[in-house]
Amino acid sequence: MKKIKCECGHVNPEGTVLCEACGKPIEENQHIDGNDKKKLINMRYDGSARRSLTYNRSIIDKIWSFFSSVKVGVWLIVIALVASALGTIFPQQIYIPADAVSRDPAIYYEDQFGIFGKIYYQLGFYDLYSSWWYMILIALIGISLVICSIDRVVPLHRALKMQKPKRHETFINRQRLYSESTNVSSEAKQRVIKKLEKLRYKVRSDDGHILAEKGRFSRWGPYVNHIGLIIILIAALVRMTPLLYLDDYVWVREGQQVVIPGTDGEYYIENKEFILETYDEDDERFKDALARIDGQVPKNFQSNVIIYKNIDASVPGAEPNLEKVKEDKIWLNHPLKFDGYTLYQAGYQQNEFTNMSFKIHESNDSDQEAIESFTIDLTSPETEYEFESGFRVVIDKYYPDYVLEDSEPRSETKFPRNPAFVFFIYPPNTESPEISFVGIGKNIDATGENQYKLGIVDFEMHDVSGLSVRRDYTLPLFGLGALIFMIGVVQGMYWQHRRIWIHPKGQGILLAAHTNKNWYGVKKDIEKVISDTNIKMVVDQQELDEHDKNKEGNNE
Repeated sequence: MKKIKCECGHVNPEGTVLCEACGKPIEENQHIDGNDKKKLINMRYDGSARRSLTYNRSIIDKIWSFFSSVKVGVWLIVIALVASALGTIFPQQIYIPADAVSRDPAIYYEDQFGIFGKIYYQLGFYDLYSSWWYMILIALIGISLVICSIDRVVPLHRALKMQKPKRHETFINRQRLYSESTNVSSEAKQRVIKKLEKLRYKVRSDDGHILAEKGRFSRWGPYVNHIGLIIILIAALVRMTPLLYLDDYVWVREGQQVVIPGTDGEYYIENKEFILETYDEDDERFKDALARIDGQVPKNFQSNVIIYKNIDASVPGAEPNLEKVKEDKIWLNHPLKFDGYTLYQAGYQQNEFTNMSFKIHESNDSDQEAIESFTIDLTSPETEYEFESGFRVVIDKYYPDYVLEDSEPRSETKFPRNPAFVFFIYPPNTESPEISFVGIGKNIDATGENQYKLGIVDFEMHDVSGLSVRRDYTLPLFGLGALIFMIGVVQGMYWQHRRIWIHPKGQGILLAAHTNKNWYGVKKDIEKVISDTNIKMVVDQQELDEHDKNKEGNNE
């Protein structure tokens, strides 16, 4: 690696703009920060060498330079924001309603939103925040933040670590705030130093050269921000792992005991009772509002549940050995919490069929005693029922929520709200079936020649609770990232890194100052410390230069 030796004797790394020891501009490198075209020197990172601006030979150098660009980082963020906005046009897959035509996104989006929904699905926006390309985009933003930070924080740390009072005269007179005073006594210098110390500046001297500095820690504010953002991005990535984040949905019927999804069979839930309360139509407070609404309006719906833990969940194939963990009520905005999981009351379904009982009888006499009878569990119906008499019934088609559209039967949802069946009835010693279509209020002989008929004898109904199951261990990580980010914001916003140099020149001094922001503040500090001396007040050379340019332009 090429080294650059300054006239002061210090050896600087390749790419250094201002000598690390004395601050003298290194002539061949002034183009890096544009100092060759400006009267004032660019104090960014105090002229230390940045890897991205120094090396561009290998593929690693090119990748590093690419991701160290702020423009690249901004564009990645813009792309992520645009993609996130597109992801909000239609509901994400996890928010497809439980009572939708189908929870299959390939069917749901086209059915609900037409051609736009189909395009939305085909482009992969239906599961945007879990998609591989969106995760890669988030990872690229994280990589950009890390490389940007390292590329800048290393030279900045090196520069601030090597702050010296003694600086080259060129470094001093090319600062933005600058003045030159003659015949300044040592007593005046001492008064200035004491006043600087009262203003909480850290004052150091070297052979008559003085550096007063305060607020250096504020320079780390942007990089503390970056650390916070990186932690937030990591939290967003690990949120995709089931171990740390769970967002699922479960339907639990009254009296039913089911495994809580996402718990690997460790926890069960039992729905003891579902309660629905509606607003009273005779209540004068709500009478007018209810009159404008067709149907009842729920005031409260809740589930009284019991949570069980399967003690033998870790034993493969073992029967559940349940131990009661908690019994409680779940209603809107009052979730149930246990062992890191949270259950929310998210929906309900009333009067859903539990089972239906049928009888086989001769077609010409519906009041005749049943030849055979059987009951179908509508949540998990068997496909075939055989009887000792030789009869056999096969369920050829099952429509849990039957509707007829365009002369074609189909199920509007997968829940048994309006069950209908296509039955094949095989009489004894017969291989040719009789076909019947049976549903609520429907009993159709497909051929008109059936000898036997199926009739509904009885049915049972129940209410169903829809519960959201959530577990999120990434929230503390998000909180930590947000806290660190805000610390960086405060650190960089409310403090400034101020430096004042006093450079002896003959019987007088050169006075210069620099700050990363709030130039007015540092000028006020200088004004206070030189108030009772003959030291000249600094002038803003940048403002003077702009004024001269404007004046020349007006004269033309």
